[in-house]
Amino acid sequence: MMSADLRRVAVVLVDRANYGRLEPVMHALQARAEVKLLTVVGGTMVLQRFGRPMKVVEAAGFSVDAEVYQELEGSTPATMAKSIGFGVTEYANAYHRLSPDMVVLIGDRYEAFAAAIAAAYMNICMVHFQGGEVSGSIDESARHAITKLAHYHYPSTRRAREYLVQMGEDPQTILGVGCPSSDLANGLDRNFDPILINSQGAGATIDCTQPYILAVYHPTTTEYGSEIRQIDSLLSALRDVGKPTIMLWPNIDAGSDRIAKRIRIFRERTASEPFLRTVTNLEPSIYLKVLASAQCAVGNSSSFVRDASFFGTPVVLVGQRQAFRERGDHVRPVSVDRTAIAEALAIQLEHGRYPPSELYGNGHVADQAAKAIAVAQIYAQKSLHYVHRPQ
Repeated sequence: MMSADLRRVAVVLVDRANYGRLEPVMHALQARAEVKLLTVVGGTMVLQRFGRPMKVVEAAGFSVDAEVYQELEGSTPATMAKSIGFGVTEYANAYHRLSPDMVVLIGDRYEAFAAAIAAAYMNICMVHFQGGEVSGSIDESARHAITKLAHYHYPSTRRAREYLVQMGEDPQTILGVGCPSSDLANGLDRNFDPILINSQGAGATIDCTQPYILAVYHPTTTEYGSEIRQIDSLLSALRDVGKPTIMLWPNIDAGSDRIAKRIRIFRERTASEPFLRTVTNLEPSIYLKVLASAQCAVGNSSSFVRDASFFGTPVVLVGQRQAFRERGDHVRPVSVDRTAIAEALAIQLEHGRYPPSELYGNGHVADQAAKAIAVAQIYAQKSLHYVHRPQ
């Protein structure tokens, strides 16, 4: 019989990146005798068109205790806003059934924002990873909103920690510094079977033992309406460079359907000069291996700023989606311009690998985070730390 004294900790996962970064913490929590780990999956984790990534969670030995269906189809600003509303309702239902003592969230996704709203109004203590970061787009606003709802914080960098304190968070509620994705990168075996790439998706066959480019381009929601021009510029630059390229599909944000359509059209038009392979989804560990082994990465994924730094993979960071994010020397930012992207790619390809960085973590984060979560005092009411309270 399970002890009533176990701390019930619900980890909310809303996309493949969420899981990739929280997986080490989940294993560490699962190993603690005083914790009952609960897993709540929502967002694109449950959608078939994204490969239903929750299957990877189950294959890793975690039970999925609740599935939340919140995504309204359409990929417009209105459907994103409505999906938050659906999510608040469905996460509230999941929390009501599971009765967690704590909820763990990460990042800046609108789906995670919905999960945070539900937890806050149900007086559930929250731990938020990756707070205090500055990035761009509506995602940054969602990140800071989650910070103001959360009771405890685990920022990824020292600067992010300082920003949390400046935002009025009590320094005593900051449990540590570092991103748990660094744990996965630490000692990663970079070898992988090319069949994992070439047995799925469509397009050119990629010889992963030879130099290749990894491309990911998500819509920038605050620039909704310009995504066709942007993805066309990137695809044209990739064609100009002509290197074998693995491209992942965009996320579900407003404008993603248009980006996906342009990628399909481009892939078909360039079939006679095969260099591009498109892949729907990769397991987090495989994605890291592909990123670590790439000759260069190009696009606007936060993983190119964060995770690529652990390996020194050269990055061409395109556009404004991550424009203000703290970044290492491996990143070369450019505007969304065909010529600028192609020139930056040529520079990074010639430069080669950069020294690995510990800006976002030293590879020993998960155990420390799990221990802190297991012993942190549970409370519901929070306030600005610098507000004077009369005695």
